[in-house]
Amino acid sequence: MVENRPGAGTNIAAEAVTRAPADGYTLLLATSANAVNTTLYQHLSFNFSTDIAPVALIDLVPYVLEVTPSLPAKTLPEFIAYAKANPGKINMASNGIGSGPHVAGELFKMMAGVDLVHVPYTGNPYSDLIGGQIQVMFSPIPASIGYVRSGQLRPLAVGSTARIAVLPDVPTVAEILPGYDASGWHGIGAPKNTPADIVQNLNKAVNADLADSAFKTKISDLGGVPTAMTAAAFGKFIADETDKWAKVNRFANIKAE
Repeated sequence: MVENRPGAGTNIAAEAVTRAPADGYTLLLATSANAVNTTLYQHLSFNFSTDIAPVALIDLVPYVLEVTPSLPAKTLPEFIAYAKANPGKINMASNGIGSGPHVAGELFKMMAGVDLVHVPYTGNPYSDLIGGQIQVMFSPIPASIGYVRSGQLRPLAVGSTARIAVLPDVPTVAEILPGYDASGWHGIGAPKNTPADIVQNLNKAVNADLADSAFKTKISDLGGVPTAMTAAAFGKFIADETDKWAKVNRFANIKAE
């Protein structure tokens, strides 16, 4: 059974799992938002890094730097040069303060040394991005691949460390800014103190699904990158993600409203 617990940027669902019995029957669909929220919110009643046991990573969902076609920049170096020549004049959309597109953009600003104006949206930003009222967005590819394929948006670079199957000719940001890495992700977490054998069995089950060619193809077609890990490796991944986004939150002074 899937129980949706929306609200507070995924924190309500995560908190519910931290309070559940550690018996392997209540699991969290963990996302990159959980790592960002650790320092985005000042007064959480739980610590995602210590109160959730990492079970398995499912996939990475790279953010793609997309611009409105009316913008003159055709490549990432051209965009960086254009942004430096026009500080504070380029609007950058996101799905809200502290959202994945927001922090991916702030990481880019930090590493590229450019001044982009953040414009958070509570609704769909793509009509404004296509129309040119907003010039750039770090978009999760599943949400915007249709606009890219139709030519309504121009992809300049992907945020993952490697190029992705659905946009094989689009370079990575890291090819121009070494070390840049910004992807959303999905994984499975459990309440802390869940017995190690249960975590191991759950990890094997998830990784078996990820080895299925039909399942992998379905994820890839949506713009995701199926990624199997041990539970220990997933724990290290979460720690690295939490540290990275903490630095971005501090650099940009991002706090939940």
